[in-house]
Amino acid sequence: MATTDFAAADTDQVFTLETMGQIAPQPTPYAVLGYPVTHSLSPSFQRAAFAKSGLAAQYHRIETPAEKLTAVVEEMKKKQFGGWNCTLPLKIDMLKLVDEASPAAKILGAVNTVLNDNGKLVGFNTDGEGWVAAIREEFGVDVHDMRVMILGAGGAGRALATQAALEKCERLVLVNRTFSRVQELAAQLEPVIHSDKLIGSRARLVALPWDETAITEELQTIDLLVNATSCGLKTYDPLLLPARLLTPNLLVYDTIYKPHRTKLLLAAEQSGARVANGLSMLLHQGAAAFSIWTGRTAPIPEMRQALQKAAGI
Repeated sequence: MATTDFAAADTDQVFTLETMGQIAPQPTPYAVLGYPVTHSLSPSFQRAAFAKSGLAAQYHRIETPAEKLTAVVEEMKKKQFGGWNCTLPLKIDMLKLVDEASPAAKILGAVNTVLNDNGKLVGFNTDGEGWVAAIREEFGVDVHDMRVMILGAGGAGRALATQAALEKCERLVLVNRTFSRVQELAAQLEPVIHSDKLIGSRARLVALPWDETAITEELQTIDLLVNATSCGLKTYDPLLLPARLLTPNLLVYDTIYKPHRTKLLLAAEQSGARVANGLSMLLHQGAAAFSIWTGRTAPIPEMRQALQKAAGI
């Protein structure tokens, strides 16, 4: 990419398959795909990253229903997009459209970042590594060194559980309302988390149903509690866990970042626990995507500042 002033090429317009023809081929276009996608904060910090790095690029939102994903990707290839991010509900289908996938994307069965390498599409999943970087930034400790409980086994839960297993965390407890789903995930991750490290008589990887008694018992030896469910997005959502289960020794991370403080984080703070929300994970997964596209180290401070401004923090 050449260095240039690319600001005029960026727009907050939300494009669709039918209006993508309005996107200029130069400077190099990038985008986030989703349905809906209007709320995405990715343009704010990706544009800041390109600007700080002096790279000519534009970054757009493209609203993409699942049934139009293939056509949108073909149009992006024609326009020689340098790459793109994708969010719900497209991550699983995107895996089928890339020519090559990273190990993490293959394990997860989902892609959130695509590099267009001269017509060859390479898929990545940066959610897990973004979460690990966020935990290190927020709490000053590595996932590898902690006993982790993850609530939820949907897309986010699977990504974080897989990354925790890849990091070979001290212990991993997976909890989900549909028990069969978390049992299946645990079975897939058992060989991933396997290590010769001795941890005593307790199992290294545990799947639990959403049972208060079982959760209470396990929380007694947990360092990091992670909410990977959607509970907390709406103001009328109930408190995910009883407040009495949240103790000062816990680190509590909620992948939700809007609202800035969910009921879970408020209750955890009141208990004396250290807490953080998912804005840092969004930042670091996006920084990983930027590095994939450009081969450069992402300018984290500038990206964080832009993201916080866009999020109204």
